[in-house]
Amino acid sequence: MLARPMTSALVAATTLLAAGCGGDAREEDAAPTPSRTEHNAADVAFATGMIPHHAGAGRMVDLTRGRPLDPAVETLAERIMTVQVPETETMVDWLAEWGEPIPETIRDHVNSHGGHGGAASDEMKDMAEDVEELEQASDAEFQERFLELMIEHHEDAVDMAEEHLAEGQYLPARRLATQIRRTQQREIATMEKLLAG
Repeated sequence: MLARPMTSALVAATTLLAAGCGGDAREEDAAPTPSRTEHNAADVAFATGMIPHHAGAGRMVDLTRGRPLDPAVETLAERIMTVQVPETETMVDWLAEWGEPIPETIRDHVNSHGGHGGAASDEMKDMAEDVEELEQASDAEFQERFLELMIEHHEDAVDMAEEHLAEGQYLPARRLATQIRRTQQREIATMEKLLAG
């Protein structure tokens, strides 16, 4: 007869302890309340980082033109541009509205190896190296390398989107991050199948 009250007491104590720990975790990890009008530093960072990232993908797609590709790869490349161009325009509009600088992209430095210091130029340098590798690839190896590099590029974008969803406040930016994550995860799966096939 004593087992039931003891069990109840243990359950109650465990529940209180879990609630206490969970409360602390929620306070530390809670994302900002989404807003249709207000934005925070994470929203600015998301747009500032994703604009040059999308431009890098666009530059890689540029290099597919005139190359002998499977029709499925051509379709994928064009779809990437169709989706990412309006996304980029939207993010540029946000930064302009917020009074934030529009970041430089690899498209601004197609024929330049210079640039400014900092993390943004480091990312552009990495993208420039990928672009240079694709430019120099033979027709026989181009398609496979394009898919491999674009998968890596998409995986980075998914990580950026997930980071924004954890920290961003501006609701339209959160929706765009969700869209980018969903679209690029689907395209990663498509590219992996193309590589396997």
